[in-house]
Amino acid sequence: MSPGPARLDWDRVVALALALPDTSVESFYGAPAVKTNGRAFVSPGREAGSFHLALDRDLIEILKAAEPETYWQTPHYEGWPGLLVRYDSPDPEGVAAMIARSHAWTRSRPKPKARKKG
Repeated sequence: MSPGPARLDWDRVVALALALPDTSVESFYGAPAVKTNGRAFVSPGREAGSFHLALDRDLIEILKAAEPETYWQTPHYEGWPGLLVRYDSPDPEGVAAMIARSHAWTRSRPKPKARKKG
């Protein structure tokens, strides 16, 4: 019998994200996040036991309905392209696929405009 997929935690999530092209760990709202194309696509969640993943809003609604044991939102994230993902998901391989999907979606978006420092 082969061992199951590795359990998710922040270090594992970051390692999965950094394995994708053109990624780096940078500060995002004062916390470490994985970015591509100048945008964060994986960041720590504000809620214990979860991390944040950037995805398009249509896919977010599908994931919340299909897999509420893994994907969820608080009112803080509703209406934004951000989703919470539970570390104790029963499908860590599916979560890894969503990290890759988040990377592709984020990478395809225009780079954010530089902010004026004042």
